[in-house]
Amino acid sequence: MRKWLVIIALLLAGTLAWAQTDSLRLGYTVQGTVVDDVTGKPLESVHVSIPGRHQATVTNADGYFVLKSDQPIGSVVCTFLGFKSQSVPGGRNLKIRLQRENLMLKEASIVSGDPKAIVQYAVDHIRDTYCTQPQMLECFYRETLRKRNRYTYVAEAVARMFKSAYAGTVSFDAAALEKSRVLVSQRRTDTLSVKTQGGPNTAIGMDILKNSDILFNREDMALYNYEMMLPAYIGDRLQFVIRMSPAASADYALYNCVLYIDRELLTFTRIEASLDMQDRGKATRMMLVSKPFSLRFFPEECSVVMNYRQENGQVRLEYFRSTMRFACDWRKRLFRTHYTAINELVVTDVRPEAVPIPRRERFRTTDFLTDKAREFYDPDFWAGYNIIEPSESLEHAVEHLRRGR
Repeated sequence: MRKWLVIIALLLAGTLAWAQTDSLRLGYTVQGTVVDDVTGKPLESVHVSIPGRHQATVTNADGYFVLKSDQPIGSVVCTFLGFKSQSVPGGRNLKIRLQRENLMLKEASIVSGDPKAIVQYAVDHIRDTYCTQPQMLECFYRETLRKRNRYTYVAEAVARMFKSAYAGTVSFDAAALEKSRVLVSQRRTDTLSVKTQGGPNTAIGMDILKNSDILFNREDMALYNYEMMLPAYIGDRLQFVIRMSPAASADYALYNCVLYIDRELLTFTRIEASLDMQDRGKATRMMLVSKPFSLRFFPEECSVVMNYRQENGQVRLEYFRSTMRFACDWRKRLFRTHYTAINELVVTDVRPEAVPIPRRERFRTTDFLTDKAREFYDPDFWAGYNIIEPSESLEHAVEHLRRGR
């Protein structure tokens, strides 16, 4: 059984299909930049939401966001690890300064206990605290590939994702594309195509809380050390911070993890997991599904971040990001080429209906987004949807890809 579900295929560049539907109508907009109040540096992946509604997004690498709604937006709330949550009135060209949350000594001193027992308790109560009813989530998903520091591939999609109750199995969960596009480098030297198998389904497969066998089965949990770290705030909620690190070996690569567990509710709020790279052969078998025979693959990093959100007494998936770094070379060549592939998904809305997606519409776990999306350039392509806004560097990359540069 493959235990790491963010897997890639290295292929020669191929042809593209397409998938596209009409836009929604979201006529009200709030936009702005979120920065650190002390340093003034932009903050990436800040969760921005509308109080009392499900619509949300995250900031890009420049700290910038745009949030749309079909109703007037009176205010937005910004939440980020280690910073105080902040609510600000809606508007255009906002500059939101988040303040760091300082832990008081007395709070830090009483955050103690057996870290393994805390993790085990949180695992044992997943079915009680995470969504007990099925949900239909609207999501924005993006895949990018950089060859050295240059983007060679960008694919994006709006998808609807059916998530069954956490008491059930992941076999009922599925995603379907609503709208998608792809831009691929046309340079002759960019003949290698790197594809992530599963597209938006990656976030389903890597939902570690629902797919507990990835990390939290009893057999694997015995292979780790557990260490209590300094506590941290996510918004106004104090978190246990527990590090998991390999204490033994297995036939497959293990993980290095940092777990954020709500101190009061004892629910997982955030999971940071990276594949252990001490045995590169094991890591390769976990990451790579196929490659040309004469190509050599050298794994460097494979990591995920998953955020979960408490809403109406239940906890659900909020944000997913995977990062894969690796190098490749062709036999008898002297130099390696380094690649970085990033996949990112944010839940932008929760739809009122929660009906399973028909099988014929499902994006399969063996599908690749590049095979389902069409090369498409239009500044208003995402006009009716909430997305993760492209950073300035990504906008330049898209323009270069469009022009074949």
